[in-house]
Amino acid sequence: MTAPTVETATPASPAPPTSPRRRRRRVPWAAYLALLPLFAVLGVFSYYPAASGIWHSFSDWRPGFESPWVGFGNYLAMWQDDLWWQSFRNLGYIFVFQVTVAWALPLLAAELVISLRSERLQFFFRTALIAPMAFPGVVTVLLWSAMYDPNNGVINRALQSVGLDSLAHNWTGDPNTALLALLFIGFPFVAGLPFLIFLATLQGIPKEVFEAASLDGANRLRRFWSVDLPLMASQVKLLVFLATIGVLQYGFAAYLLTGGGPDNATQVPVLRMLGVAFQGSQWGYAATLSTALFLITVVLSIVVVFIKRGDKADVKSL
Repeated sequence: MTAPTVETATPASPAPPTSPRRRRRRVPWAAYLALLPLFAVLGVFSYYPAASGIWHSFSDWRPGFESPWVGFGNYLAMWQDDLWWQSFRNLGYIFVFQVTVAWALPLLAAELVISLRSERLQFFFRTALIAPMAFPGVVTVLLWSAMYDPNNGVINRALQSVGLDSLAHNWTGDPNTALLALLFIGFPFVAGLPFLIFLATLQGIPKEVFEAASLDGANRLRRFWSVDLPLMASQVKLLVFLATIGVLQYGFAAYLLTGGGPDNATQVPVLRMLGVAFQGSQWGYAATLSTALFLITVVLSIVVVFIKRGDKADVKSL
């Protein structure tokens, strides 16, 4: 007698997973169409003049007349332009002054304001310190120009009133003091962007951090170096970026107060470029200087933005 055979059912192979139906991404054509007028305006008034300046930097540009092609002739002339490079030396002095003296006082003011326990007093002093920002820059420069007047200026009058007649000086007319006089415009430099950035950063630090530093026995100076300054690293980097661009474009105050003189003591690249264009009528060479200044600004901005990009601010050990 044969044993009955048992048939085992083979498990059915799983069905292949069905891929979900891909959804088509909707292109926001309405947003793109709304941006077209903006890009058109930027193209006509920003990108086209910049591209035109770069193109004409390789020619002896004469607006309205034939402009012969000179290749790199303008750039070779720029390389041999001693006044152009002297203007960058003055920019170096301006940059160092801005990131030291012109930042130290706003930082000190922000630290003092944040130390006030009363929020009302903080609001009052914050408002009082930033109120001068409402005045136009030209008004500030002209006011300091009157203060620097060698005959009736407030500075010389004040020195004479206390018996220091020997210190009275033609501040903007002397090559030895003209650049320093420009640098001190706006003293004590509190009413400006650095003060607002420093104050906003300090106000954003949790109070528990300050309390922990106090419990660890850190005095005010130690807390500044170990807590406040490391937490402001990103903001300081932003200020360095803005200062780099601002200094390379510096020329407004020098144009109104000294015009680059005396004896080119306050000459800066922007004034050199304007002088070549409007006084020397060398438009092609002026386009070369502006192109070089643009490239220098781009390179330095990239360096500032990407330097230590991956670093994160952290509180140092107390």
